[in-house]
Amino acid sequence: MMESLSFDQLLEKVNSIFTHPLFTIGKTEFTLTVILTILVALILLFFVSSKIEKFVFKLISTKSKGNIGTSKAIGALSKYVVIVIGLLIIFQSLGINMSTLNILFGALGVGIGFGLQNIVNNFISGIIILFERPIKVGDRIEVGGVDGDVTDISARATTINTNDNITIIVPNSEFISSQVINWSHSDRNVRFRIPVGVSYKEDPEKIRSILLNVAEKHPGVLKKPETIVLFDEYGDSSLNFYLVVWTTDYINRAQLLKSELYYEIFKRFKKEGIEIPFPQRDLHLKSGFDFDKDFRTLNN
Repeated sequence: MMESLSFDQLLEKVNSIFTHPLFTIGKTEFTLTVILTILVALILLFFVSSKIEKFVFKLISTKSKGNIGTSKAIGALSKYVVIVIGLLIIFQSLGINMSTLNILFGALGVGIGFGLQNIVNNFISGIIILFERPIKVGDRIEVGGVDGDVTDISARATTINTNDNITIIVPNSEFISSQVINWSHSDRNVRFRIPVGVSYKEDPEKIRSILLNVAEKHPGVLKKPETIVLFDEYGDSSLNFYLVVWTTDYINRAQLLKSELYYEIFKRFKKEGIEIPFPQRDLHLKSGFDFDKDFRTLNN
C-alpha cells in the first residue's frame, strides 16, 4: 500500500514544487512561485494603470474645458509611465537580476525592428495626433482616397465614418506620412463652386440675379459669408459662371447640395426662358470633290 504522507511532509512536497527552478534566464532562476507572483502583480498593475488613465483623463478634460484629444493623450501617457515604473518595481522586489531584463529588452528590440515597427509607428503617430491635433473627433477629413467624419482616435488607429455609413479604420501613421485634407479644422464652414453655363445670347446680369436668388432661398446656404457669382470665361459654346456658396450643414453632402441647387436652377431657367447650350461643331466640306475620280485614286 502507498505510504500516507504526514501534513509536514505534504507541505514540504508542495513547497518543493513551487520552489523548484523551472528555467533560468541569465543568472535568474524562475520558479512556479515567481511566475505566479509576476502574473498577479501584472494583473494588479494593469488594473491600477487603467484607473489612473481614467482619473487623469477626467482631470485634464475638466481643466482644459473639453479638449478631448489632449486629455486622451496625457491619460494614455500616464498609463504607460505607470506600467513601466511598476514593471521595474516588480522585478526589483522579486530579486530578478536586471541584466536578465536587458536580455529580454534586447530580444524585444529585435522583434520591434523586424515585426512590430508598424505597430510602434502607429502608436507614436497616435500620440502626435492627440497632442498636436491636426484632426479631432467630429472633423470632416479626406485621406488616402477616404473621406468621412472622424468618430474616434485611439493610440493605434483612427475611425472614420463615411456618407454610406461605412466605418473605416485608418492607421494613425497615414495622417503623419500622407496629405490630409481637413474640411473643418478651424470651423465647419466650407465653400463650394458650382459651374453653370448658358447661351451666348443671355444677359450675364440676369443670370447673376437668378443664381443669387436660387442660392438665397436654399436653407443649407449660409447668408454670411455671402454668396457670389463669378463670370468665369467665354467658353466654346457657352458663357460659363461659378455659383460660389458657403454651407455648414452640407459639409459631408456636397453632391446633394449641388444636385438640389441644379434642380432649382433648371426650373428657374426654364421659367425665365434661359437657354442652356449644347456643344456645337461646324463641318466644312471642300468644294469641287469628284467622288468617283478621287475614290479610284485612293484605291490605286
